[in-house]
Amino acid sequence: MIQVKFCGLTARQDIKKAVSLGVDAIGLVFYPPSPRAVSIEQAVELVNNIPAFVTVVALVVNMSADELQNLAQQVAFDVIQFHGDESAKDCQELAKLVNKRWIKALRINAQKDSVDSILQQITEFAQAGASSILLDAYHKNAYGGMGERFDWSLIPNNSPLPIILAGGLTPENVGQTLDLPIIAVDVSGGIEASKGIKDAEKMQAFIQAVSSQQDSP
Repeated sequence: MIQVKFCGLTARQDIKKAVSLGVDAIGLVFYPPSPRAVSIEQAVELVNNIPAFVTVVALVVNMSADELQNLAQQVAFDVIQFHGDESAKDCQELAKLVNKRWIKALRINAQKDSVDSILQQITEFAQAGASSILLDAYHKNAYGGMGERFDWSLIPNNSPLPIILAGGLTPENVGQTLDLPIIAVDVSGGIEASKGIKDAEKMQAFIQAVSSQQDSP
């Protein structure tokens, strides 16, 4: 069963809609340059609307140890998503500080990356204790959230970690992920009316597309 994470939610009504649709995880962005960023105060309120058994993921980008500890003390999140330039050692040490499970986002550049090089990176993070790896599209001017796909043929079949697929997913193309070696899909821009503003109809259409995909023989 493919799991679904909605990322970059900033409004209480969007949280409630996502929960009603049965998403497995909700991502909150703690990276101020992002149009989807939330403050600690906003996050506390949003988390109050997320029931048990829906995973809360804190997306951070090159966050310092002090900032992460402060975040963990104030916001009740479950998993850290390291989405910057953090090394495997960085992720391991930071996660240990706050006693959280973690995932690492790898930004895939078709001009430089190969299946073997991606597999090598995944193995390094697996050895450092990652719970999963997230594959996103590379963009030279941003750490993600640009709505662009990478070449899915670069996804390794023999990954030592479960793979979460992100980057350019929409209700129209998520059905094409059926045969990929992944356990989850992560969407942000593909369910928005505009950057940072989610669209209830697109959110519902995305879930329906995933459900239809899984119901197919």
